[in-house]
Amino acid sequence: MPQQEISVWRPRVAGVVEVLHAHFTAHAYPMHVHDAWTLLIVDDGAVRYDLDRHEHGTPTDTVSLLPPQVPHNGSAATSGGFRKRVLYLDTTYLDERFIGPAVDRPDLADPLLRRRIGRLHTVLAARGEELEAESRLALIGERLRTHLRPGPDSGGAVPDRGIAGSLRDLLDARLVDGVTLNEAARSLHAHPAHLVRAFSSAFGIAPHRYVVSRRVDLARRLLLDGAPPREVAAAAGFHDQPHLTRHFKRIMGTTPGLYARAGG
Repeated sequence: MPQQEISVWRPRVAGVVEVLHAHFTAHAYPMHVHDAWTLLIVDDGAVRYDLDRHEHGTPTDTVSLLPPQVPHNGSAATSGGFRKRVLYLDTTYLDERFIGPAVDRPDLADPLLRRRIGRLHTVLAARGEELEAESRLALIGERLRTHLRPGPDSGGAVPDRGIAGSLRDLLDARLVDGVTLNEAARSLHAHPAHLVRAFSSAFGIAPHRYVVSRRVDLARRLLLDGAPPREVAAAAGFHDQPHLTRHFKRIMGTTPGLYARAGG
């Protein structure tokens, strides 16, 4: 039978948005995005995923760093599923200069880095050890930046994507209230079908799936703040709680209520 175990919390450590420990035997993540960096290690099994239309995996001692706003999915690469530990890090920790290099090489074969991340997870699980966690996080960041090393001419990490970028800005600005495709087309002076094609081609994800995954990210933060799922649904832009539950479970592999309880 499919199994799942989830533990999630938000530590009082600058730069760390969320910590997630999970064990899935059957869940497959659909294509989605996050507004934070995803720093992933797999303790049992293996994960395969697509990032920027290229397939990647997590062999032994690999650290995976998935950049914000870049669509990815994920599923078990072994019959027994996978057990993973994830740090979600905001852009004050790694800025946008590193997005391009991370897209090119998200899987880092670095046993020392992996051990340091494992120790940081242990420290983050203990209350009152924020200074040690901050110290360990600083060393991890230094090593990640050494791996990524954006060139002097790299400029912004995400290139100008024209009308697709304008649509993404509009979707981000109206994330909770929402915007119809016709409203977006009028605002951007483009045909609705052209907007959908341009966005999907530029970012590898359809506009509606982008919005849903961003809203699920927002819902996760609100749930960890202690808000009940019914209130979270409205605050994150969902029609009602069943609407939130359906999309939350599809992306996260569990329901909002179970996720909130896993966060204590």
